[in-house]
Amino acid sequence: MRPERRGKRAAQSAPPARGETPPARGETRLRRFEGAALRGVWRYEAAQFTRYWKPQTFGALFEPAFMLLAFGYGVGSLVAAVAGITYRDFVATGVVGTAALFLSVFPAMFNGYTRRVFQHTYDAVLAAPVDLHELLAGETVWTAARAGVFGSAPLLVGMAFGLDPAPGMLLVPFIVFATAFGLSLFGAWTAARVASINSLDYVITGVVTPLMLVAGTYFPMSSLPGWAQAAAHANPVFHCVELVRHAVFGFRPLADLGHLAGIAAFAAVAWTLALRALRRKLIV
Repeated sequence: MRPERRGKRAAQSAPPARGETPPARGETRLRRFEGAALRGVWRYEAAQFTRYWKPQTFGALFEPAFMLLAFGYGVGSLVAAVAGITYRDFVATGVVGTAALFLSVFPAMFNGYTRRVFQHTYDAVLAAPVDLHELLAGETVWTAARAGVFGSAPLLVGMAFGLDPAPGMLLVPFIVFATAFGLSLFGAWTAARVASINSLDYVITGVVTPLMLVAGTYFPMSSLPGWAQAAAHANPVFHCVELVRHAVFGFRPLADLGHLAGIAAFAAVAWTLALRALRRKLIV
């Protein structure tokens, strides 16, 4: 069992020893998130990113191109239009949700498990004046920001294949960021819960794959049974795909507010679960 860490807030909020002058009123109050701690986590992530930005950029650009070639032109030769738009454009906008899923869940799961178990990076970070929630927030915000940039690449590829640009496309990186934030937290929670790194295969097959398929990426949700359509409302990727399509082809205010609420609710639940799971693994 790991020794319990007190953390900087616990240490700084402890009562003064005998003979010490108590701090002035208000000096012991600390912000929930401190900028210096978050910047430290982001600097570490940025240093790591400089080592693998080339292959990730390659994958972000060419994977959607291959998807559009395979589905947009392959299946698109059999299906002319879906929901009033060409199947090629349907896939181009849907792949954004898949990119948000893959660019957030996989790094959070595999990097989180490796850093916690093999590299002991989290032990080193928490030995510094960084609290667990700051570490979790720093990592997930970085992952989500990176996904927001690279996850929007399918739209660029889609425009190269004939997708008409729209002003709403400027909001797509923010939609992907919000979705990837919750999915990164889900990945962090998974990494803290599995018994071994091989157990992540269960999550990939049993959770990640259904999240990708039951999202309206490659076919309309109306073609699925009623229970599957209802279950899709718990899927943040589905909400992401719908928001991206609405951003490209026209917003639907009431429906879009519901999709934003679905993404926010998923992120809130995932934050609570991830923080509790990591606290059990790293603090006590």
